[in-house]
Amino acid sequence: MLAIVIPYFKLAFFEETLASLANQTDQRFTVYIGDDASPENPKDLLAQFQNKFQFVYHRFEDNWGGKALVKQWERCISLTKNEQWLMILGDDDYLTHTVVEQFYAQLPQFISKTNLVRFASQTVVEETQHKAAICTNPVWESATDSYFRKLMKTSRSSLSEYVFLKSAFERHRFYNYPLAWNSDDRAWLDFAEDQPIYSINESVVCVRLSSLNITGKKDNLSLKNQSLVAFYTFLIEKKLPYYTKYQRIKIVRKYQEELRKSRPLQFKDWCFFAWNYFINLNTTTITEFFKKRVSK
Repeated sequence: MLAIVIPYFKLAFFEETLASLANQTDQRFTVYIGDDASPENPKDLLAQFQNKFQFVYHRFEDNWGGKALVKQWERCISLTKNEQWLMILGDDDYLTHTVVEQFYAQLPQFISKTNLVRFASQTVVEETQHKAAICTNPVWESATDSYFRKLMKTSRSSLSEYVFLKSAFERHRFYNYPLAWNSDDRAWLDFAEDQPIYSINESVVCVRLSSLNITGKKDNLSLKNQSLVAFYTFLIEKKLPYYTKYQRIKIVRKYQEELRKSRPLQFKDWCFFAWNYFINLNTTTITEFFKKRVSK
């Protein structure tokens, strides 16, 4: 029923990823590893985990991660068989021992009620060996509210800690943003199909932050900005009605900040922002505005 898909490219932390799968207390899953024409061959390492958990390894002869990362994710998903639920696990991320056990234990609570399940998560900063506080979530939460918490930096969200219905993926697929930055954020908004996300806080997915992965790199900020501008455009055009006036202003303001990083604002931009601020004015945002002016 559960497929864990690993788009593989880096060997550096892969052993810890595999060990976490071997140590799962419930082994009712199959791992599908799609090698993105990596120069770092994982076969010797995989041989050490033979018979420790069920996995399928496939090497693709052309690299897609450097051109369209979501296409690599999707061709890795194509390796799966008849599993209903999918998890895409980064090759440098890892699971605590009871992730799969908790998925099946809580399955009766969410089956037929959601397309998306997420686990508690913890950021691991490789350079300093710092582990952030574990991020838990409301048991039931709309995808739009979940993203807003991430936008306001009161929560975190990434690809690895989610499990999603394969059928929802097949209906929507992943949107190809630069570096796949925000592709997961949009996927959860699309895949949810207006049903709430169910959260499992009893087990944790550990997400590594290092100079080797897209999140930790600093030489790709321009592409990340391009993605954010495109994603905020989608959010405003398609999802703004799901938010309160206060939330709408926050989203539009974030869009304005990112757009200004990419190019000078044009007259039509100023008209767009002025109109959105005007129609979404409320007492909370007015109070915030004057508090900031007084504090200055």
